[in-house]
Amino acid sequence: MTWKPGDEIASPVDSMVSVDPASAEGSASIYKLMIGAIVPRPIAFISTVSPGGVGNLAPFSYFNGVSSDPPCLMVAITRKSDGDKKDTLKNIEATRQFVVNTVAEWIAEPMNQCSAEYPYGVDEMRKVGLTGIASVKVRPPRVKESPIQMECELYDTLRVGDGRIGSAVIVVGRIVLMHVHAAAFRDGKILLDQIKPLARLAGFGYAKVPVANTFDLPRPKA
Repeated sequence: MTWKPGDEIASPVDSMVSVDPASAEGSASIYKLMIGAIVPRPIAFISTVSPGGVGNLAPFSYFNGVSSDPPCLMVAITRKSDGDKKDTLKNIEATRQFVVNTVAEWIAEPMNQCSAEYPYGVDEMRKVGLTGIASVKVRPPRVKESPIQMECELYDTLRVGDGRIGSAVIVVGRIVLMHVHAAAFRDGKILLDQIKPLARLAGFGYAKVPVANTFDLPRPKA
C-alpha cells in the first residue's frame, strides 16, 4: 500500500439516499437497513438453562466484546415475533448465567436450525444433534462442536425501547472462563484458520472469513 496521510482517496461514493428512522414504515424496514449496513457481524451461539434445568440454544448476531477488565461481552436480544421475550433472555434473567459458543463453518446448519422459534422448554441442542458438555463455573452446558466457548455470568442489562417488536435488551456478561480449541491456541493467541468463524450478513446471508483475504495494518503514531 502506498497511501500516506493527506493523500486523496479514489472513492466510488458520490450521491446518497437518506433514510429517517422516524418516518420509516415500521421497525422491520429499519431492521433490514441495519443488518445490511452493520456487516459482517459475529454470531453468539448462546446456551442457557431454565430454572428447572431445561436447556436452550439460540444464535444472536447483535453481539460483540465490551471490555477486558473485567472481561465482558454484550449481546442484544430482541423481542420474538409475537412480542414476547425470547427464551434465552428469560433464562438469563432467571439464572444470571449463560455460555457464548462461537460459530464455525462446520456448525452452520445446526446453528441456523436453532434460530427457529421452538416452544419454551424444547432443548434445541438435543433437537439438532449437537453435543452438550458440562461447563466448569456455570450451569448451562457448552457446545462441544464450537471452537471457542465462553462461560458468562450476568453483569448488567439495559432495556432499549418500550417493549414492542423491535425493542431489545442489551445483556452484558462477565466472562468467568474461556475454552479454546487446542489446535487454534498458540502463544496466547487464537489462530483464525483453525476456528473458521462464520459471520452474519443481511437477509439469509452468511460469510466465511478466509485467512488469505486478511491483512495487517499496524496502529500508527500520531
